[in-house]
Amino acid sequence: MKQAVLDIGSNTIRLLIAETTGCHHKKLHYQHAIARLGEGLQQTGQLSEAGMARAMLIFREFSAVCQSFSIETSNIKAVATAAIREASNGVTFVAQVLAETGLNIQVIDGETEAGLALFGAQSALDEGIKDDMLLFDIGGGSTEFSRVCKGLLLDSFSEKLGVVRLTELYLRQDPPSQTEYDAMKAQSRQHLQQVEILWGHHKTVPSCLVGTAGSVTTLAAIALDMHVYDANQINNYRMDKATFFTLRDKLLHMTQAQRLAMPALEKGREDVIIAGLAIVETLFEQWGFDEMITVDAGLLEGLLQHKA
Repeated sequence: MKQAVLDIGSNTIRLLIAETTGCHHKKLHYQHAIARLGEGLQQTGQLSEAGMARAMLIFREFSAVCQSFSIETSNIKAVATAAIREASNGVTFVAQVLAETGLNIQVIDGETEAGLALFGAQSALDEGIKDDMLLFDIGGGSTEFSRVCKGLLLDSFSEKLGVVRLTELYLRQDPPSQTEYDAMKAQSRQHLQQVEILWGHHKTVPSCLVGTAGSVTTLAAIALDMHVYDANQINNYRMDKATFFTLRDKLLHMTQAQRLAMPALEKGREDVIIAGLAIVETLFEQWGFDEMITVDAGLLEGLLQHKA
């Protein structure tokens, strides 16, 4: 059975087409595009005309791709996350997309997003990792956190901590100033402290820190000096703190143009990767982890396996 799933994030829109048999799937096609749908949202409370126009073009393109695999647009399982769920015109945009393209978008809450990301990530992680981990999924508008101890999910939370948010709030200089970077870290720390509060009395910190989504996979790809992206190398890759800090210092002293010249960094991430660094560094500091394990699988793979 062929399935198409679509993840509509605040920065990136991603498509996965796969052949599914029970709990297993074989990837037939993957494609993504940066729409920056959440651009300006925190200033205006609305999706911008430019962001919606970019997204609509991507929806039309992805629908055509699905049809080439004999999957009708109405059969694409599409979910939207932080940008559309927070925007005052999000519901209107969803209706417009349905009317113009036939794509039926489901807007999911943060807890559902976290659960899907966890389900997908576990499908690609080694046994010793997925049973004892703090998984974080950095998006453009939010970051989801899930704690798994002894194979059991303790909790999942979504915080309004995203790379587009932080970039729009603090990034003004190119390269960024230390003051701007520190401000991103301070904001990140507030959200991590809130996560700790939500943990309640049971504050067990799992042994593994696992990151998924574009910021994290891009950092791993740069560290591995990838010229052609390979998800299999990203899955279960361990980045120690020394490697991370070397990478951080290198990227912080580059201009956006210099970052964009790196083979492993795609256009559209040259600015927001700084916010990604700030979030990851704060995670290392907050809970004393010595390394970060990366995984390419996440929400899309979880959505593919989700039966509801």
